[in-house]
Parts: sequence; C-alpha cells; structure tokens
Amino acid sequence: LCTGPFCYLKHCRGRPTPMKRAILLVAFGTTAPEAQKVFDIIDAQTRAAFPDDDIRWAYTSRFVKAKLAKEGKTLDSPEIAMARLMNDGFTHVAVLPLLVMPGEEFHRLHNNVRLFERMTGGFRMVAVASPLLSIHSDLRRVAEAMRGRIPSERKPDEPVVFIGHGNARHPSDSLYAAMGFIMQEIDPNIHIGTVSGYPGMDDVLPRLSVASGKKAYLAPLMTTAGEHLRNDIAGDGPGSWKSALARIGWDCRTSFQGMGEHPEIVDVWLDHLRDALARLEGGGKRHGAA
Repeated sequence: LCTGPFCYLKHCRGRPTPMKRAILLVAFGTTAPEAQKVFDIIDAQTRAAFPDDDIRWAYTSRFVKAKLAKEGKTLDSPEIAMARLMNDGFTHVAVLPLLVMPGEEFHRLHNNVRLFERMTGGFRMVAVASPLLSIHSDLRRVAEAMRGRIPSERKPDEPVVFIGHGNARHPSDSLYAAMGFIMQEIDPNIHIGTVSGYPGMDDVLPRLSVASGKKAYLAPLMTTAGEHLRNDIAGDGPGSWKSALARIGWDCRTSFQGMGEHPEIVDVWLDHLRDALARLEGGGKRHGAA
C-alpha cells in the first residue's frame, strides 16, 4: 500500500505514474573521426522512425570515452545514461545495443541496465533489444543487404571477404560461421572472416588461393569503419588482411563503410528496437532479449 511521500513502490497503486518512455542507443564507440558519421546516420534514421520518443546515446568503451574527453567530447556510459533518464522521470526505457553479435559486451550491458528496474525507485520496465545478428532471419537479411553493397564492377571469380571482430572465447563467435554458410549459399565466392575469432585469416586464405581472379574485395562486418578496419584489415602492417592477401598475389580493394551506413541494415536494428518498445507497452516478452 502507498505510504505517502516515502512510498517504496515503483509507482503508487492508487496513483499510477503515466508512462514516460525513452530510447537509449548504446555503441562501443569509435575514436576515428571518419567513422563517427555512422552514429550520426543511425541517429537520424532512429529519430525519423520514432519521432515522439526521447533518444539518448551512450558508449561502452572506457578507452574511447577517455580519449574523446581529452578532445572536449563528454559521452555517458550506459550506467550514467540510465541514471540520468531515471533522474529525468522516465518510467520505461528501451535499450538498443548497436552491436553486431550477442557477445560479452552485450551480456555485460544487458545485466547492468536491467538492474535499474530492480532497484527501489527505479524504472517500471527496461527492455533490451537484440544485437544485429541474433536469429536466422537477421543473418539472412544482413547477408542479402551486404551482397547488395558489393561494387558492381566486381566479377564472379573475384572473392569478397566480409570481416568482423570475432571472439574466440565466447559462443557468439559461432554466428560468424553461420553467416558464412548463408553467404556461401548466396555466392560461393563470398566469405566471412574475423580479426580475433573463427573463421580467422588462416581459415579463409586457403579458400581464396584456388580462385581464378587476381582482385579481392574486403569489407567490414562491423558497425563502424574504425580502427580495426584501418589497421587489422586495410592497414599496411604485415599482419593485416590486406598485406596477407598481397603476399599471395591478390590486389585488394577495401570498402570503408561500416554496416551502420547502410539504411537497410540499420532497419534490422530498428526492428529489434520496435520489438523492445512493444514489450514495454505490453509488459511482457516477445522475440529478442529480455
């Protein structure tokens, strides 16, 4: 029962608080100025889709936030952003992780933001949307969208490699292999690789060496075209994908567009956000994260 001004309930049963909802977009972040435009594109597309919602941003990477802070750009962590939303009187929050896979970063974020609905005086409900590649239909939609972004001058015998981050220590790494299987169904000369997981460079290069062309295309399977693309994929160092392919005779053409620059891929994230918002309205679970 209500105990007046010191009521410990999230909302007084006698005087229910009207829903006041917000959207929190959460990205790992980037220090590359050229890659920052991806978040501007996602922000504009999200605001166009949800014009009546308050939309906030947060970065998960401490390194990125610290480096940007030295440049005078202060960005909230998800926890700080959630605290601000709570202080501003929001009752319901839908969190959209702009992550590719449901890996370590996603689970850490999921656990932390859900704590804000369990605390006294916290949100009435927090719904966390799924990352980009979560179920088979996501993989299929993204695969078709990525195929549509391959340069038109590319010939059928010229391999294309989409390269993600990867994490050999987490089960979500298996989604890259699943994505590779779908890509091979679409075009046997499109491959999936990772920087830090499976399939890695040593797994993919032998498949390319039997191809008949001499030109190969590299593109990031990442939200932004950040440091990993510029160093680990397209860099001039001996350990990059570009250098490794050059050593076996391939002329590499690299795309510097992150997946967040493709509206049809952002639509997949936004569909996950729509599901999270529907759960806020219905007070229960549907497809996706809790």
